[in-house]
Amino acid sequence: MVNRSQQNLFLIASPDEIDKIRRAESSKQAGAIAGAKAAAVAAVASAIPTLAAVRMIPWAKANLNYTAQALIVSSASIAAFFITADKTILHGARKNTEAQFKKAQQDSK
Repeated sequence: MVNRSQQNLFLIASPDEIDKIRRAESSKQAGAIAGAKAAAVAAVASAIPTLAAVRMIPWAKANLNYTAQALIVSSASIAAFFITADKTILHGARKNTEAQFKKAQQDSK
């Protein structure tokens, strides 16, 4: 297994490429953090009504076992994580592209 830094030993990145990689990494990290926060909120927001329904509604009490309850809560939190992370990463990519476009316009003048 070759280490990534050893693999690109003979390639020297330009300062623009280094900045581009740094912005992409920060965008991915911001997406993961935002996704984790959204997943935590969604887990609480879906767990409370699910557990309340299982205790109060006869149909839910009879048909929703522990596995079904866990599936409801986890599916809501997983969906919230991926949707929020994707939106955050795309927002960062859009912002980076706009910055590159403005820089290219200023360089061409």
